[in-house]
Amino acid sequence: MKILGIGVDIVENRRIQKSIKNTLFKKRIYTSKELKQSNLVNNKVAYFSKRFAAKEAFSKAIGSGFRMNLNFKDIEVVNDKMGKPYYVKNKKITKIIQKNFKIKNFKCFLSISDEKKYSTAFAIIQTL
Repeated sequence: MKILGIGVDIVENRRIQKSIKNTLFKKRIYTSKELKQSNLVNNKVAYFSKRFAAKEAFSKAIGSGFRMNLNFKDIEVVNDKMGKPYYVKNKKITKIIQKNFKIKNFKCFLSISDEKKYSTAFAIIQTL
């Protein structure tokens, strides 16, 4: 197993707080599943900020940022039953990673955290 890429991002929560007031922003950045799940949380700003940082961190981990036809909505962050966040593997992400790193199988890791003013995310992409 080999680490292919790492990415980290930090976002000021106040910036996302302003942005999520705009419905078009939310529809452009977050998947329908992420938007639906946001209805279940009390702290919407932290929820959206952490996911924004996670998407940015992932784009850095693949090494291209938001190029090669990669969009924010292509990267989906959900939580397992214990609350652990993870990236959803889909066909587009799989194709981009396989092309960028010339590999077939991979695993993604995600850690997100927040405080009053900031949210941060750390992403790792590793071969299997």
